Amino acid sequence: MTACSVALGGLTAWTATGAAGSPPRIEVGDGRVFVPHNSEGNTAVFFRIVNNGGVDDRLVAVTSAAVDSAMLSRHVRHDGGAGSMRLIGSAGVPAGRTLAMSANTVDVMVKPKGYRQAGETLPFVLHFRHSDPIETVAVMVRPGG
Repeated sequence: MTACSVALGGLTAWTATGAAGSPPRIEVGDGRVFVPHNSEGNTAVFFRIVNNGGVDDRLVAVTSAAVDSAMLSRHVRHDGGAGSMRLIGSAGVPAGRTLAMSANTVDVMVKPKGYRQAGETLPFVLHFRHSDPIETVAVMVRPGG
């Protein structure tokens, strides 16, 4: 009986805060694109994606008219410390959490159109399973800068 009362109290408090069942509320910022080593090379894009809602969401695609291709990828460590990139179909954005993309976690592999230099911005649209697409920009930066 006590356990039921505690559970009911917890659910009541959770519902009262507005988190119970609230849709995902996605915010995107801190877009960065590494300047490619050469004008024909692939590079990585990183975003900070925050879900302030009460339901998980998933990033399912990233598009841009400024790139030839964009693919979600994840850094994978192998025995011996070596790493590689693996293409993924989507990336989770849990409720109340942040997906902070980095070279060591999840990123977007892109092939920019034309020569790009540090300081330029590129437009992107992030597509989610449950949320509306979000338009944003990413700044070209030198790796390690």
